[in-house]
Amino acid sequence: MTTTQDNQRSRWIALVVLCVGMLMIVLDATIVNVALPSIQEDLGYSQANLAWVVNAYLIAFGGLLLLSGRIGDLIGQRRIFLIGVGVFTVASLLCATAQTQEMLIGARFVQGVGGALTSAVILGMIVNMFPEPREQAKAIGVYGFVASAGGSIGLLAGGALTQAINWHWIFFINIPVGIATAFFALRTIEKHEGIGIRQGADIPGAVLLTSSLMLGVYTILEVGNEGWGSTQTLSLGAVSIALLAAFVARQARIENPLMPLRLFRSRNVSGANIVQALLVAGMFGMFFLGALYLQQILHYDALEVGLAFLPTTLVMGTMSLRFSGPLSMRFGAQRTLIPALVAIGAGLLLFARTPVDGNYFTDVLPPMILIGFGAGLGFPALMMLSMSGATPSDSGLASGIVNTSVQVGGAIGLAVLATFASERTSSLRADGESVAAALNSGYHLAYLIGAGLVVLATAVALTVLRQPRAAAPAAAAEKPRRARSEQRACAEAA
Repeated sequence: MTTTQDNQRSRWIALVVLCVGMLMIVLDATIVNVALPSIQEDLGYSQANLAWVVNAYLIAFGGLLLLSGRIGDLIGQRRIFLIGVGVFTVASLLCATAQTQEMLIGARFVQGVGGALTSAVILGMIVNMFPEPREQAKAIGVYGFVASAGGSIGLLAGGALTQAINWHWIFFINIPVGIATAFFALRTIEKHEGIGIRQGADIPGAVLLTSSLMLGVYTILEVGNEGWGSTQTLSLGAVSIALLAAFVARQARIENPLMPLRLFRSRNVSGANIVQALLVAGMFGMFFLGALYLQQILHYDALEVGLAFLPTTLVMGTMSLRFSGPLSMRFGAQRTLIPALVAIGAGLLLFARTPVDGNYFTDVLPPMILIGFGAGLGFPALMMLSMSGATPSDSGLASGIVNTSVQVGGAIGLAVLATFASERTSSLRADGESVAAALNSGYHLAYLIGAGLVVLATAVALTVLRQPRAAAPAAAAEKPRRARSEQRACAEAA
């Protein structure tokens, strides 16, 4: 009995270590946005060059997630996690001490590489550590909270650090966290050898995949400057798609593919990732444009914006940690997901009525609570569905796919919503509307488009995803099985 309890305790400690590593990566995606004005003033960036402080990170991060996840399957997920934490920590030190524009952008690219290596394998490691359904649902709930709520925590942390000290500390804070994460990971996470590099040593495939994703992310990020119909967007987008098609064709015909395509035959795996990409794209209307509404329309400072998002984080955490797992075990992940999507769509529709002279408690807080409720309930269920077809030999790949769908969906969503919002604002300004009214109307259009994407995600969830058979009976039968298992363990110990 003692050995069983010790093993269970060590697994949950390992989960905390993995989630701290994930939180460090997720925070970095938003904590930098708050500090951009200070970075621009200190290092003398132009507005165009300033975007590369964010874009350099996103290109490396989004482009390497799938490859990082698969390498974890081949040579060991813990090894890739530790390499990623090390790269991210060293790059954070370079970012914190950067005194030139070029050094900061280069360090941010390296930071993105470390972030991809670290985060790509975490979900796969969690699924392998917690094979029992009820424990797995609870563990994924914890991970889901960290992955989805980390962005709003980053807004708060970025505002506090930038205002209290300076922008360098948003990177310095990663150093002790990274060192501690690596230290405890070595002691708490079991080392498992991968399936062997020979099982997927497809160098040409790796080049095709990474080139396609990096070029695709770059193209999406440049849409705001070039436009959707520009020659650059269309030509680079076509090249990215062609590279991806060549990669898929290669994987279908070689003996040891880098990415076994059998994983995508599962309706739940493919459907859940599509739903997740659409959902993240739609939700950017709240996280990105909602922050702009608070800053540019209601005139909140950076710290006040972070505090304004705090209720979303609290509701999200409550739903992820306490309710999502048990509800998914009782009713099934698909049935748990549908009301979550409805709540998020309703929240975005409520955001589409926020006035220029809005009040936080009556106009902003209610939709934030709805979206926090939906995200906390829905994302763990989505992750369970996304990983449902993964075996231990390709769990890293499945984990990388989940993270890639989030990153690509977010990048596309931001490009689409920001473009339509900007065009709407420019049109109204040309008609003589005030700056505040024109901006707010642009945000409203983006919220409505975001709600439309969530409706589309709901349709996919209803038609593509399948309820696992006998989910409730399996949950009901779990206690007797666990009791018998504990009895056997006690008998053997005696």
